[in-house]
Amino acid sequence: MNAILLIGLQASGKSTFYERNFASTHLRISRDLLNTKPRELNLIKACLDSKRDFVIDNTNATIAHRAPYIELAKAAGFRVIGYFFVPDVKACLDRNSRRIGKAKIPVPGIYRTNKIIQPPTHAEGFDNLYEVTLIGEDFHIFEMPRY
Repeated sequence: MNAILLIGLQASGKSTFYERNFASTHLRISRDLLNTKPRELNLIKACLDSKRDFVIDNTNATIAHRAPYIELAKAAGFRVIGYFFVPDVKACLDRNSRRIGKAKIPVPGIYRTNKIIQPPTHAEGFDNLYEVTLIGEDFHIFEMPRY
């Protein structure tokens, strides 16, 4: 049983990464889709209770943002895997400029997240951590070493 956290700026490619790699096997949980934290928590608890693999597709920018997800998953016996999308503000702004409607993020939000983002570490409770870069349309994934 896996709980996967996607970590990165808005428009960094997290949702596309989910679609390409996990859509057929893991439930996507995103506050953008659910609109409220209580709905998100209810869906996470349903996944944990039913032993269903899931992906948290939010920015998950800080240790404090990630901690509750990791704690819940670990308590339920899930492996916790993190994918850290290396910040590239220019590329995120470019991808965001091609979005339409509600998918388009206000530009200050991307800069704000970039100021607070904390790279994840194994010490937070991750069983595996990967660094992801998006070059063109291709994701490059590297395992992050334990320190």
